[in-house]
Amino acid sequence: MDFYIDLHELNLLTIAIRLILAVLLGGVIGLERGASKHPAGFRTHILVCVGAALAMLTNEYIVEFFDGPADPSRLGAQVITGVGFLGVGTILVTGRYKIKGLTTAAGLWASACIGLAIGIGIYSGAIIAASLVFLSLALLPRLEMYFYEQSRTLEIYAEIESVHNFKPFLGVIKSLGITIAESHLDKSAINIEGAYTVSLYLKLPKKCSVSDVLEQLNALPYVMIIEEI
Repeated sequence: MDFYIDLHELNLLTIAIRLILAVLLGGVIGLERGASKHPAGFRTHILVCVGAALAMLTNEYIVEFFDGPADPSRLGAQVITGVGFLGVGTILVTGRYKIKGLTTAAGLWASACIGLAIGIGIYSGAIIAASLVFLSLALLPRLEMYFYEQSRTLEIYAEIESVHNFKPFLGVIKSLGITIAESHLDKSAINIEGAYTVSLYLKLPKKCSVSDVLEQLNALPYVMIIEEI
């Protein structure tokens, strides 16, 4: 006697398989985020993926078992909108004009899309997508850093002790052969220690690397903080 399971049929077994798969795939992505100490980690990604899968399962159940007109994509569209608001909560703009959390927000959105695919029964697409998302988050940062290191442009944030040190600071940068494309001294943004904030957009010569420039500028006695934006 042959035993055959139609994974695209909606029943108790397929519902359990889809929700468990959502836990596994959402958890894989969340583990990478959690290991990197991001605010939305293991449990958050699982909840998003499972919730999206359940929403799509509910939508499929309504279409299949209830009479009357029903849009099979309506709940899925609402999930995408809701996760957009959730992702905004992970994005922060720091006092140093640095935006953080965009990748985590994108990961949550991708987890929701994977959950929707699982919920409607696109198992292969969900597994492939989850694998690609995990590889992108875990492996591509190294490649990204390599290309950034080779980049000839640099945007920095710095805090200097006094406004009188602004011109000497720019002079040191120019002495390194660096072109200052844009500079901004924010006199209103004075920190507790009285330092002034400086934002610069620089174009580096071929002989300079990003790490070397940051190291030399950080060594200046009147520079309190300097980092790449």
